[in-house]
Amino acid sequence: MKAAAIVYTSNTGTTAQYAQLLAQETGLPVYSSPEAKDALPVQSEIIYFGWLMAGSIQGYKAAAKKYRIRAVCAVGMGQTGSQLEDARKSNAIPSGIPIFTLQGGFHMERLRGIYRFMMQIMAKTFGKKLANKAERTAEEDDMLDLLLHGGSRVSAEHLKSVLDWYSAPQ
Repeated sequence: MKAAAIVYTSNTGTTAQYAQLLAQETGLPVYSSPEAKDALPVQSEIIYFGWLMAGSIQGYKAAAKKYRIRAVCAVGMGQTGSQLEDARKSNAIPSGIPIFTLQGGFHMERLRGIYRFMMQIMAKTFGKKLANKAERTAEEDDMLDLLLHGGSRVSAEHLKSVLDWYSAPQ
């Protein structure tokens, strides 16, 4: 069995959206991390979704201590499929566990406390650097648009590689 459930940690809602989309496609039950504590026994096999902050997949370490993680989906501002090795290395994800990165979005208005403060600084400094760059790639244009205007990039299409892995023979 590849997984018995989907467990997620979300901050602004895009990670929760991806977890729900995958649940619809697979028929797996989906739980937020707090819900999973009561609903799933220790060592349950799960697909874990967490949001990225400075390379760290939020909630992953706690989930890895409690559950048998079969795959990790990290949701951030970067393009889907980017930063895979950095995310694996930064979070010490074993090589046998598939990792997927998914572009979520950016919602300054949904951030609170230190997260909002950190992202205001990042948006201002990195946004200015991108805006002043003479020749930007399409990915850089998209990042600049997110930083300046916010928005969601959640798409069922971004789950294709996750679904391909899930439906492949064991």
